[in-house]
Amino acid sequence: MSDPITPKLQLAVALHQAGRLAEAQAIYQEVLKLYPQEFNSLHLSGVIALQTGKRDEGLALIDRAIAVNPGSAPAHNNRGNALKDLQRLPEALASYERTLSINPGFVDAWNNRGNVLLSLKRPEEALASYDRALALKADDAEVHNNRGNALMELSRAGEALASYDRALALKSSYAEAHNNRGNALLHLKRMSEALAAYDRALALKSSYAEAHNNRGNALKDLGRPEEALAAYDKAAALRPAYAEAFYNRANLLLGLKRPGEATASYDRAFAIDPAYDFLAGTCLYASMMVCDWRSFDENRARLAAEIAARKPVAMPFAALAVFDDPGLHKIAADVYAARNPRKKAPGFQGARPPGGKIRVGYYSADFHNHATAYLVAEFLEARNAEKFEIYGFSFGPNRTDEMRARLSAAFDRFFEVSGKSDRDIAEQSRALGIDIAVDLKGYTEEARTGIFAAGCAPLQVSYLGYPGTMGAGYIDYIVADKTVIPPGRQSDFTEKVVYLPHSYQCNDSGRKIAERVFTQAEAGLPAQGFVFCCFNAAFKIQPRVFDGWMRILKAVPGSVLWLLDDNQTASDNLRKEAALRGVDGARLIFAQRLPLDEHLARHRLAGLFLDTLPYNAHTTASDALWAGLPVLTRRGEAFAGRVAASLLTAVGLHELVTDTEEAYEAKAIALALAPAELKRVCAALEKNRETAPLFDGARFARHLESAYETMFARYQAGVPPAVIDVQP
Repeated sequence: MSDPITPKLQLAVALHQAGRLAEAQAIYQEVLKLYPQEFNSLHLSGVIALQTGKRDEGLALIDRAIAVNPGSAPAHNNRGNALKDLQRLPEALASYERTLSINPGFVDAWNNRGNVLLSLKRPEEALASYDRALALKADDAEVHNNRGNALMELSRAGEALASYDRALALKSSYAEAHNNRGNALLHLKRMSEALAAYDRALALKSSYAEAHNNRGNALKDLGRPEEALAAYDKAAALRPAYAEAFYNRANLLLGLKRPGEATASYDRAFAIDPAYDFLAGTCLYASMMVCDWRSFDENRARLAAEIAARKPVAMPFAALAVFDDPGLHKIAADVYAARNPRKKAPGFQGARPPGGKIRVGYYSADFHNHATAYLVAEFLEARNAEKFEIYGFSFGPNRTDEMRARLSAAFDRFFEVSGKSDRDIAEQSRALGIDIAVDLKGYTEEARTGIFAAGCAPLQVSYLGYPGTMGAGYIDYIVADKTVIPPGRQSDFTEKVVYLPHSYQCNDSGRKIAERVFTQAEAGLPAQGFVFCCFNAAFKIQPRVFDGWMRILKAVPGSVLWLLDDNQTASDNLRKEAALRGVDGARLIFAQRLPLDEHLARHRLAGLFLDTLPYNAHTTASDALWAGLPVLTRRGEAFAGRVAASLLTAVGLHELVTDTEEAYEAKAIALALAPAELKRVCAALEKNRETAPLFDGARFARHLESAYETMFARYQAGVPPAVIDVQP
């Protein structure tokens, strides 16, 4: 008697293999009506359901098939695929492992297991799974490609590139591998080659949104921003719900000083994917850059709750900008740093002989005309050359300006490393025998924390650029003082604190102030009336701070507030906000950017600098004090909100440090209405500026070098980092 099922199944399988899914599915269903427990029809009908996007239906059919034949490795593998598509990743992993317990030689299951492990952020295990697959089938292009993805997650871009190259040697028309190869090249800072790889991917698949997006990243790094913008726009046009493309587009616009457009692009990304990593905080921070305070309190409260729950919602710098809470800052940094843990500790290159110099490396993107460069120049020049060798590693723009010339001369050796990968820079540092590596960027724009995550020296220090904890196991010390990090708040920092005796901030007593004498008219200021000023970036002006400023203006007739014209959108919004608070927007005057020496000179037109909270004036405060302009601050709880208090204490003007909103406003009003008292304060500042520690670069250098000697001696003695308290 003939078998009525076999011919039907053979036809269905042939149709299935030919891609005629609807016809094949009809036959599978016809068989199941007659024989509801027929394994192959259940299993393959489930596969078609998965192929046509019916994941729940597919899973149910495959589960029925497994109930009939629990020993089928292909069915368990496909069950894993269904669960993976449904984002039920731990269950998918269990299904793949069940598959492999039945058939350890199932190549696809090893590959699929690796993919799930990669999605679960377990790249080491994923790599091992791909290696098992390749041991069984060495010529599988897809597995080589996926192996490269695991290596990229492990920051092993050089090895990843080799995997992608192997995949392409096996299958040159593999667009995904060309795209991924571009990502590896971009990570290795081989931008032109990365661009060529993306172009090759797009030649094979012109509608490949990811490749257009990544091509934008390469063009951005190549300094071709308008082409990058067009690439992001193309990616978004191909995939309107592509959050990453809108996010990258926004980052580019922010770098182009077009924050209004950037904010709109961030908001678009957030509307698409509110759970996109670190986007919620970036959206709020971007809105602060243009002083758009709609829903500010609501968004701020939500962000605080999500950070406290350890969700990846805010980049560390955004958390500093939004909150005066060192506990939240630490959590945000911890969560972010966990994405880039130290892979392995560097080996020490051998103990220095007695009397040998300590080698200190400084790493920054700002070794040119930049606020950081203005601060560090004198103390670098004032180093003790008998005890220290200092090395500069520049990964920022290679500009030939006066600060680049001055700083490159100050270092014993200066390296331009912007074209190198993080790992290569770390390896170069170890080869040079750097003993102490100093990160001058932290989590700020153009940071390269991966250099430190890879381990560039046995001792790694965070200094100056980032006023908060890095939350990273690879940073040993943070340089501070007892104002910015009170001893009772050390637990808010993963680093051991180095306490300098005065202010943590170095300064250059040689900064030039232009001889030009500005008139009120040249600055756009009224001929009469008290001038309050704040030249901080717009993101530092929060609504509550602005409320206080408007109360101050109301209490001082004829007074004006002189602000930095950070961007036109922010200036327009601030004038509108003033009007909402009953203050004529014309009382806000906006200063255009000028060369530093002229900017310092025009400070003489102001009577009092009003500081911000939770993020104080930092370099802007020391600029004002150097120019002879008193700074009034309110001391916060976190490092970023205590810097101005540190500077004022170090210049002998502790009386300008307040601790409450009411005291801050009262002091501002009192000084504006009492010219004699303000004159006394200005005279004290003028006197102290020449003698107080704040602007003594040589004294600062001795203190910081003392800390370096202590931390290095501890290291040589084999004892772990500990708090260092440098004496005056």
